[in-house]
Amino acid sequence: MSPTLARDRCYARAFRSAGLRQAAVPLPDGAVVHFWLPRPDPALHPVLLLHGFGANATWQWAPFLRPLLAAGLAPFVPDLVFFGNSASPAADRSPAYQAASVAAAMAALPGVPQRYSVVGVSYGGFVAYHLAHAFPAVVERLVLVAAGVCLEEADLASGLFAVDDISEAASLLLPQRPEDLRRLVELTFCKPPKFMPSCFIRDYIRVMCTENVKEKTELLYALISGRKLSDLPKINQQTLIIWGEQDRVFPLELGLRLKRHLGDTSELTIVKDAGHAINREKPAELCRLIKNYIIDSSVKYRDDRKGCWKFALRRFAGSSLRKVDSSRPLI
Repeated sequence: MSPTLARDRCYARAFRSAGLRQAAVPLPDGAVVHFWLPRPDPALHPVLLLHGFGANATWQWAPFLRPLLAAGLAPFVPDLVFFGNSASPAADRSPAYQAASVAAAMAALPGVPQRYSVVGVSYGGFVAYHLAHAFPAVVERLVLVAAGVCLEEADLASGLFAVDDISEAASLLLPQRPEDLRRLVELTFCKPPKFMPSCFIRDYIRVMCTENVKEKTELLYALISGRKLSDLPKINQQTLIIWGEQDRVFPLELGLRLKRHLGDTSELTIVKDAGHAINREKPAELCRLIKNYIIDSSVKYRDDRKGCWKFALRRFAGSSLRKVDSSRPLI
């Protein structure tokens, strides 16, 4: 009678009804990366979808599958290590390790094209950034959604965030008490749900927030401890940065900072009336931005916080979908 388990089954059913199948990819270091894979179709452009902290990948990407498939994109959706059904015996907790694990798993899958685009939400954006830097021959285009990769540990003490230290951030992102989950929802949503019964909250925590707490806490510490913008490498891929105007987890300043860091290879789009949970609050808008940016390489966006979201398309002759030789090695 768990409503959380019932919803979890519904999300998994949505993946299966969209034509995706499950696969567990073992890696040489003993890690196993769980994937949802699309049907093989060389006419579709592959896109790797990386989730953030919270529940597993199905909870964060279920609304996007059919629109992306209809637009000509083939979604590859993994659970990052220590989320969902992915695990590893390794001691490394860095986003660089997560990126290497995902890249190795994609390379091990049969029929995966030589290059693919990557979309990362929040923590998944950190992983996507490292993936683009470490494997530039693999990552074609990049979309970073509310991903504070330009944060510094000093930002915590300076008051930029709603929390003062990493331990407080961990207590919210890995809630073990109803009051922590309520505060997390208030921080992540521009307009938080008004109806949150305590019985549902306790059930969600029991089902979704009690596994791999130690490992996930270590992921957060590895993400933030000693982090400096001067240590962040630049990437060369064309990158779309998407940010919620009212983001209180990773304030908009981090999106502006990332745009300055990447320069002319990046575009910043600010979504009006959205907080950190853009994928939950504005799924249709986010899906449209992702589709347009990945499929049409000429898409350009501009920042307009008054709600006038315009983009210009320059049409070129021929198909914008890239055909690749899947027999060539991935890495």
